[in-house]
Amino acid sequence: MGLAERHQHIRLLGRLVSECSTGRGRAVVLHGTGPNGKTELLDHTIGQAEQLGFQVLRAVGARPERALPLGIMAQLVQGAALPGDLGRQAGTWLERATEGPVVDTVPGTEAVQLFDRLCRTFLELAARAPLLLAVDDVHHADAASLHCLLHLIRRIGALPVYVVLADDTATSTELPFFRGELQRQPYVTRLAVEPLTPAGVRELVAERLGAERAPALAPDFHRLTGGNTLLLSSLIEDFTASGGIRAQGYGAAFAGHLERGDAAPLAVVRALAVLGPERSPAEVAELAGVSEAEVGTVLATLNGSGLLAEGDFRAPAARIAVLEALGHTERDRLHLAAARLLHQRGGPVSRVAAHLVETQSAPGDWAVQALREAAERALVADQRATAIACLELAHRACADEGERPAILARLLHAEWLGSPAGAARHLSALGAAAGSGRLERPERLALVQRLLWHGRADEAGRVLQRLRATARAPQPGQRTDLLDLEHWLAWNHPELAMDNRPQATATTAPFLGAPTRSGPLLHVTGVLADALTRGRPQRVTDLAELVLGDLPRTRAGEWSAEAMLTALTVLTAADRPGDTLAWCERLVAEDVHLLPVTTRALIAAARAEAALRLGELAGALEQARLAFVLLPAKAWGTAVGLPLGSLLLAAARTGDFEEVARQLTQSVPDAMLTSRYGVTYLYARGHCRLATGHSHAALADFMACGERMRAWGLDGPGLPAWRTGAAEAWLRLGNTDQAKKLAYDQLGRPDASRPHTRGLALRMMAAVSPVKRMPALLNEALDLFEECGDQYEQARVLADLSRAQFEAGDSRRARMLFRRARHMAQLCWAEPLCEELLSAPEALGGESPAREAGAGAGLTDAERRVAALAVRGYTNREIALKLYVTPSTVEQHLTRTYRKLGIKRRKDLPAGLGVETGSGTAA
Repeated sequence: MGLAERHQHIRLLGRLVSECSTGRGRAVVLHGTGPNGKTELLDHTIGQAEQLGFQVLRAVGARPERALPLGIMAQLVQGAALPGDLGRQAGTWLERATEGPVVDTVPGTEAVQLFDRLCRTFLELAARAPLLLAVDDVHHADAASLHCLLHLIRRIGALPVYVVLADDTATSTELPFFRGELQRQPYVTRLAVEPLTPAGVRELVAERLGAERAPALAPDFHRLTGGNTLLLSSLIEDFTASGGIRAQGYGAAFAGHLERGDAAPLAVVRALAVLGPERSPAEVAELAGVSEAEVGTVLATLNGSGLLAEGDFRAPAARIAVLEALGHTERDRLHLAAARLLHQRGGPVSRVAAHLVETQSAPGDWAVQALREAAERALVADQRATAIACLELAHRACADEGERPAILARLLHAEWLGSPAGAARHLSALGAAAGSGRLERPERLALVQRLLWHGRADEAGRVLQRLRATARAPQPGQRTDLLDLEHWLAWNHPELAMDNRPQATATTAPFLGAPTRSGPLLHVTGVLADALTRGRPQRVTDLAELVLGDLPRTRAGEWSAEAMLTALTVLTAADRPGDTLAWCERLVAEDVHLLPVTTRALIAAARAEAALRLGELAGALEQARLAFVLLPAKAWGTAVGLPLGSLLLAAARTGDFEEVARQLTQSVPDAMLTSRYGVTYLYARGHCRLATGHSHAALADFMACGERMRAWGLDGPGLPAWRTGAAEAWLRLGNTDQAKKLAYDQLGRPDASRPHTRGLALRMMAAVSPVKRMPALLNEALDLFEECGDQYEQARVLADLSRAQFEAGDSRRARMLFRRARHMAQLCWAEPLCEELLSAPEALGGESPAREAGAGAGLTDAERRVAALAVRGYTNREIALKLYVTPSTVEQHLTRTYRKLGIKRRKDLPAGLGVETGSGTAA
């Protein structure tokens, strides 16, 4: 290490050594707290003395050698080239010292005589040539050596003897008054060696790493070292070797220095390392076994030496090195002591648990309870790894066999949030606990859901049977958690609920707190599921949005994910897929990586389903793929039908038939087909088979959907409109009678008033109706799809309507509709539909794209922006929101646009206007 910022010290030391060479005895004490370059100055002084012909004797103190009487003096004597008789005498005296009485504060007569003889030896040596006695780390010298040094320094006034001592004032010496005695001697000069200033650090960095790098590196190097030269030297070496801070470099230097010092600073720093940054002085004092006043003194000293900054480590590497230097046994002892200390003081359970996890031991009920409470708080804070570590230790350490299953149930939940497949390893043990009556009711309810997720219907049935057998019949209007579960089963796994179909439940919103067990979350899940089962999702949309808005506070609950998914399904089933997408965006907008992986995957699946309902095929494909990136197909269990159905349908509609083929070759759980996710999968597979010309196989899939849904008593807006799919398959097979019958049946369903379902049925009715009836049916279907925003179905209806108008002889109207259909299909990325439109007769293709795009040449910018959004299917209200104007302004712009273009309504707008998407500024 260089001597940056030590120039005044060097000049003074040089002057003193010169004076001494002329026969004037001198002593210098290089003092300061911590390792800040005292040894380097000592070495430099030795070099100066050697150039002037000094005899140099050197010794180094060490804490373990304090027990050796006259150990420092022995090092000096052994380094001297003493003549025969003098050498033998010194050796004899040193041997006698090891056999004599221990020297303490006041030496006896025999000890003083021995010191005098040793000092005369050095003085006789100085008579031959100037003599330098250099003692590094003099604070670690034994008491006898310190007495002897004082004895010598008192006698060097007129002799060429130069004594240089390096003393760390943060460390106590074996002789309490040693430093005071030195100050009283007239020949002693004290030089303070302080940490380097920022300028000094920059000078040293420039010397070691180059002047061009110093300006950029010096500020960080000063922050990480406080100017402490030991840390700075190690940091420079680390940077040279690896470009960063290393525990074995910087950290080892920090820990090594403390190991060589006093017991109190070492104990305090170890307590700092074990307790972490949230500790208080009282906690540090108790763990270190010292007083709070002593803690304050130690921290002030270490701050002043640059080793610490405001009582804390300057870099994590230092704390890591201190902990590693402890050894496993001592480290575990301190962590366990810290856990007890914090528990007794009423400290945060998260800190108590962190220390217990470090030791991997939980001695007693207090420790197990602390771990469980810490796990719950970690789950609420989305710290799942911490929760899992706490619950694993709590389960392993718990001695109460009645309590262990409850801990295991929470561990299952915590692991399921990140990996449903990995969490399945706990299901058998929990099933056994449920069978023996050792699992509480809320945990058994959640276990049913987990077993069904993994397709273990038989085990779920046994747990359900026991729950039903021990349940009390509810009073009229009374809510029970089993009733909530039955509602959930009726929607998701209806075969298990068929013999226990519950009565309709109230739709009032319960209080949504932040539960950790079933309760409010299971109840709202049951309410939402019941509305879906009975085909009335529109009645609970407010409750669904309340559930979604409360999700950040409730997602630690075991029913949180199901409540969220059911709420999103309600919004989509109520023909509000745009709201579904908005809520999904909101849920992942902040701290998306903090969300559990399973929750993120379910959100992606719900987004894919909603995007399909809006005809946003590219978005649906992206989200469905993301769902499988977050959770592999096998981890989805029976719910795999949800993202897989969306992926298949979006891939088929965008023309990615390689993706379709790849996904159809993947095996799916048999149990999936007995859940609602199975009909979603079969419906999507049916459309894929239609798209690839396998109409018989497609019809089989659609009819299988119908058989299941009729058997379950589920045939509402939250599930696929299988009749329209089957009608399309029958039509492809040439059986218009069957197609017409299914279309009529769909229109006669209770949910026929829902815009999306009715639009699908009307399109199929038009396909099997005479040409004269087709425009009316298709125009109504188009209005419905515009209302619910499905661009893909709008494109299909526009294509059918253009052909119907062409067959009816209205070529101008047909060409205009054809261009709109083609444009809408392009917006949706519906490649197969685009190809189908390209194969239309030339007479139907109409005007060139260039002429079409110029159809709005006479419009103002504001009218063109409004018309462009209207062509793309936005409602007046949506256009107003997008352009920051009122709906009335939109209506006025559209009225003027119709007049200028010579048309009467929105459907007649030229499709080419849709390329002008608007700037987003006010119209």
